[in-house]
Amino acid sequence: MVEGTKTEQTENLGSHGGRASSWLAVTVMLIAFIVAGFGMTMASWTLIWVGVGLLVVGGILALVFDIFTDVVVDAPRVGMSVEDHR
Repeated sequence: MVEGTKTEQTENLGSHGGRASSWLAVTVMLIAFIVAGFGMTMASWTLIWVGVGLLVVGGILALVFDIFTDVVVDAPRVGMSVEDHR
C-alpha cells in the first residue's frame, strides 16, 4: 500500500513542465516539421525550405533559451516487484 496522500506524492515527483521560452522554441520546431511535411506532400520546394528555415530558427531559440536546463532530475523510483502484481 502506498503511504501518504496524493498531494504529498505529486509534490515529491518534481516538475517536467519547462519554461514558456522553452515551449516557444519547441513549438517553432514543431511548426517547422509540419510546414516541411506539408511541403513534401504538396511537392513544394518552397514550403520545404520555409520549414527548414523555421527549424533553424527554432534550433537557435533552443540554444539561446538553453532548454535542456528545464530538466528536473527526480529521485530514483522504485520499480514494481512481482509481489505487487498479485
